[in-house]
Amino acid sequence: MKIKYSLSIILFLLTITIPGKGQTPGNFKLKSATDKSQFVLSKSNGKFVALHFLLKTECPNCLRHTRQYFSKAETLPNVIQVFIKPDDETEIKKWAEKLPADALKKFPIYRDPDAKLAARFKIPNGYLFHNQLVHYPAMILIGPNGKEVFRHTGKNNTDRYSFEQLAVKVRELTKK
Repeated sequence: MKIKYSLSIILFLLTITIPGKGQTPGNFKLKSATDKSQFVLSKSNGKFVALHFLLKTECPNCLRHTRQYFSKAETLPNVIQVFIKPDDETEIKKWAEKLPADALKKFPIYRDPDAKLAARFKIPNGYLFHNQLVHYPAMILIGPNGKEVFRHTGKNNTDRYSFEQLAVKVRELTKK
């Protein structure tokens, strides 16, 4: 049991410390749970895309994180912000009621049924949250060319990539 646990910790640490090494799963489509929109990666028109993989179930830190990004997103017009939850549509709608309605119109919450997209991006699973095993919180940045250029996988529910960190990372990648 200890060896198995230690190996999973090592694998997890490798995924959070090697930015941009994840595999982009090609084009994908997500349906919104908060409106009738869809997000299709291939239609991002040469912009950066920040994929925010939020935790399942009721999560105050996910709400705080999402609100912070909502309030500042317009300062990064070359980045499409995509918020993703693995819950069912009803649970997402209930959770999203706590977000500003006007911001939800600009930034719908998309559904990742059974966290299949998170698995395709190889976001580690196995985080115990509200008595459920879920994937770790993560932010993956896709470049204008459609390939992953950076990722941050949190060690726990409070370990999130701040908007300010994203702004610095985008400026850094834009200069290259």
